[in-house]
Amino acid sequence: RAALSPKMMENKVFLSFTFYSTILILKMYVVAIITGQVRLRKKAFANPEDALRNGGLQFFREDPDVERCRRAHRNDMENIFPFLFLGAIYSLLDPSPTVARIHFLIFCVGRIIHTIAYLLQLRAPTRSVAYSVAQLPCFSMALQILLATTPYW
Repeated sequence: RAALSPKMMENKVFLSFTFYSTILILKMYVVAIITGQVRLRKKAFANPEDALRNGGLQFFREDPDVERCRRAHRNDMENIFPFLFLGAIYSLLDPSPTVARIHFLIFCVGRIIHTIAYLLQLRAPTRSVAYSVAQLPCFSMALQILLATTPYW
C-alpha cells in the first residue's frame, strides 16, 4: 500500500480533492472504454486501418451511438480538466474541509449523473440539470480563488 507523506496527510482538503479527482479520472477512463466497446459492437471505426482489421473499409464510418459516447467524453474533458485546476488551487487556500468536501462531492456526483444521462439518453432536462449543478462548485471555487489573489495583481 502506498503511503502519503505526513505533510500531505495534514491537508485534509487536498486529500479530499485527490479522492474525488481520482474518481472522476477513472470515470473518464470508463467512458473511453465504453466508447471503444460501442465502436466494436457497431463496427464504426474512426481510422481506415482499424476498419480494415475489423471487416473492411465499409466500417470506416461514423455511428450516432459512438458519437454520443465521444460527446460525453469530450464534455468530461471540457469540465473535469478545469475542475482539476480549480480544485487544486482552491485546496491551497485553506478552506473549511467540510465546505471543500461538499464542493468536490457536488461536482463529482453531478458529473457522474451527467454521464449516465448522456449515455443512457435520459429524458431532458436530467443532463442539463446535472451539468448546471456541477458548475456551481466550480464557480464558487473560481470566485474564492480570485478573491484570495486580487491583492497580488
